[in-house]
Amino acid sequence: MYEGPIQDLIDELSRLPGVGPRSAQRIAFYLLDAPEEDVFKFADTLRRVKQQARFCDVCFNVSQEERCRVCRDPRRDRTVLCVVEESKDVVAIERTNEFRGLYHVLGGSISPIDGRGPADLHTRELFTRLADGEIQEVILATDPDTQGEATAAYLSRILRDFGIRVTRPASGLPVGGDLEYADQVTLGRAFEGRRSMFPETTGS
Repeated sequence: MYEGPIQDLIDELSRLPGVGPRSAQRIAFYLLDAPEEDVFKFADTLRRVKQQARFCDVCFNVSQEERCRVCRDPRRDRTVLCVVEESKDVVAIERTNEFRGLYHVLGGSISPIDGRGPADLHTRELFTRLADGEIQEVILATDPDTQGEATAAYLSRILRDFGIRVTRPASGLPVGGDLEYADQVTLGRAFEGRRSMFPETTGS
């Protein structure tokens, strides 16, 4: 245990996802040894993120404006909607250059063990977006892990009643992995070869 603000910083850093106590300690001492102007710039960036960053009013992707750059782009295919868990997944898919439709960010996945159900995600807003009939296909690109599969299964049951095509990226993505860690080629091919969630109604 250290004294004063050093230990406070280690404790705060340890709360970050993927940062354990030892990593937090290394980061804390890196910041302590770094030039003062670099640390102040880092702190100012954190402040500006909280003050200026927001979520798109339409798709809930990270944005600086009311609508994100994807929703504002008139060149996007507005008949295809890709549903993802987090904004980082949008970035991963955009890197493939295989998808030119729109997105809907759920803000997580269904996880009973974490006390997170459908009502805690942006599911209601998703169904509202589908009500006008413009969207013809929904791609359920949730992570290929237990929570992601449960989320995709739940959404597919609801979306069946909308009479639109519902697909899931093809196999090739590692089971139990995250979209953000998939390489561009694998993720691109998964989108290119996506499969229908309702084989008996393919093309509806």
